[in-house]
Amino acid sequence: MANDHGQRVASMFGRIAGWYDFLNHFLSLGLDILWRRRLVDHLELPRSRASRLLDLAAGTLDVSLEAAGRHPQCRVAAADFCLPMLVQGSGKLRARGVSTIAPVQADGRALPFADETFEAASIAFGIRNIKPRQEAYAELLRVLKPGGRLCILEFGSGKQRILGGIYNFYLNRLLPAIGRVFSKDDGAYRYLADTILEFPDAHTLAGELRSAGFERVYWEKLAFGIVVIHVGVKKA
Repeated sequence: MANDHGQRVASMFGRIAGWYDFLNHFLSLGLDILWRRRLVDHLELPRSRASRLLDLAAGTLDVSLEAAGRHPQCRVAAADFCLPMLVQGSGKLRARGVSTIAPVQADGRALPFADETFEAASIAFGIRNIKPRQEAYAELLRVLKPGGRLCILEFGSGKQRILGGIYNFYLNRLLPAIGRVFSKDDGAYRYLADTILEFPDAHTLAGELRSAGFERVYWEKLAFGIVVIHVGVKKA
């Protein structure tokens, strides 16, 4: 059963599901599309044989669609706790005639999949919303096959000054205001800014992944460290 935090977050994202894609692209100047493509690069899914990907916190399915488009033999389980987000994304599947992605409502701390099911797992802008993160790491490690890769795309810590503090001003002042104007939701984009400010830096998150049991942990900073891709591998 989901905790109160999870229920609040799911309710909040449910309220802005219709605006989610537009605001992602608008607020990032379209860079979020490139960031997700780079995330899929790091998954290193096989091209010559069938594989399975877990896209956790799949939202409106942009990462799932990118992976499925590049890897037609890959079957994607697109899991998210927020049903309205999955419903929004399912419209894209119907519009594009995609049949290799299966949306499923699921708690990242108690995944409904058997042990060692997936060659890879992705989570884009979602690990901040799962508490405690360690429970999600344990579940991701469990459902990955030996040698499977976990790739996390997440904002860098808002505690660090980026671009001379311009990004920090944007994060604290402009982001909540712009999000409120479009989505009419006073709390959603203030929550986004607050969780970025509270999020650990790359070194700390890498330590969490190692402590959870992942090996060969590394990260790649994008856009001056505004976002970071973290990679960890399950022991073969």
